[in-house]
Amino acid sequence: MNAVATVFIALVLSVLGLVTSCSSISSGKVGVVTHFGAVQPYVLREGANFTRPWPFADVMEVNVQTGATDTEATAASKDLQSVHTKVTLQWSIRADLAPKLVQRFGYQPGAWTGGIVEPAVQEVVKAVSARYTAEHLITQRADVKQGIESGLNEFIKKTLVERDCDGAIQIANVAVTNFEFSHEFNVSIEAKVKAEQDALRAENEKRTRITQAEATAKEATLAADAIAYKTEVESKTRAAAIERESKALEANPALIQLRIAERWDGKLPTYTGNSIPLLQLGKP
Repeated sequence: MNAVATVFIALVLSVLGLVTSCSSISSGKVGVVTHFGAVQPYVLREGANFTRPWPFADVMEVNVQTGATDTEATAASKDLQSVHTKVTLQWSIRADLAPKLVQRFGYQPGAWTGGIVEPAVQEVVKAVSARYTAEHLITQRADVKQGIESGLNEFIKKTLVERDCDGAIQIANVAVTNFEFSHEFNVSIEAKVKAEQDALRAENEKRTRITQAEATAKEATLAADAIAYKTEVESKTRAAAIERESKALEANPALIQLRIAERWDGKLPTYTGNSIPLLQLGKP
């Protein structure tokens, strides 16, 4: 082999080594490096990075963007009603702890979802559901969500601490998307709601009747008061008139004869015995 061939082979090997030692990491991911299967404690950031040439080093990309996992869990409520819960968990991986996560849990598809997230959801949903009645799971949804979120944080933290990966997974949000109950429970809830609506309607009708009766009674009272007042005024008026006329008669006795004359119909009265007519037409 001549010198030119040696130089050419060396050049090819150098280029090949340079190419194989260059790794390109996609946006939103980090590279976890292994040397002969041993996970290295550092990560490669997005863009071009240099490592040992293949086959001495291997690079796997780990997504550190926030993603969502939809999980369903069946549990029993406090009043022993079967409840099917759908939970959406948004979570991400802390970039600098990705190597430890790979080392402790592996990097097979679904290793972290199936090994950490889903078991946490199953366990926590069952524990939280058992603290509420089926009705309260619906009416106190915010408290239930808070309980599930707190429980997931504690459960995942405990799991990661046990594997020396504390903080490797971070929960961004927990959403309880649905509660599903048995057909019998749904029927009983509908019956209860209908009964409450009927009772409320009856109570409203009762109040309406009472209000109308009170209004009628008040109207009758006002009418009676008005009549009584009118009668009182008229009585006082008549009494005042009689009093005035009495005083006038006392002051002028001849006025009596005038009143009799005003009421006389022109016929002479019939009398017997020693009766004397009231009307005196004149002196003899």
